[in-house]
Amino acid sequence: MTINNYMNIIKKYITYLKDNPEGYWFKRKLYGWGWVPARVQGWLVLGAYIVAVVIFVLRAEAVVSLVDAIRQVIAPVLVLTIILLVVCYKTGEKPTWQWGMRAE
Repeated sequence: MTINNYMNIIKKYITYLKDNPEGYWFKRKLYGWGWVPARVQGWLVLGAYIVAVVIFVLRAEAVVSLVDAIRQVIAPVLVLTIILLVVCYKTGEKPTWQWGMRAE
């Protein structure tokens, strides 16, 4: 893939994200299943999620057993992920599998 192909994909995503009259925080991905942040609020939610996960992972140095790992890292990250998915679902488009732009 050439640099021009990558630039075309990026331009498609930018055009796609700007077409957001409903004001979704997250729009469905152009390729695959899931969401991509489309507004500042979506980016802030995703950033907060990443920061929180990093904090829990960095605290893992003090973990000495599997039970501690589950309690101090795995369970909180799982809860954070569920919260992120709920926020994406409530403030975003309905996710569907797609491969590129839909024909209108």
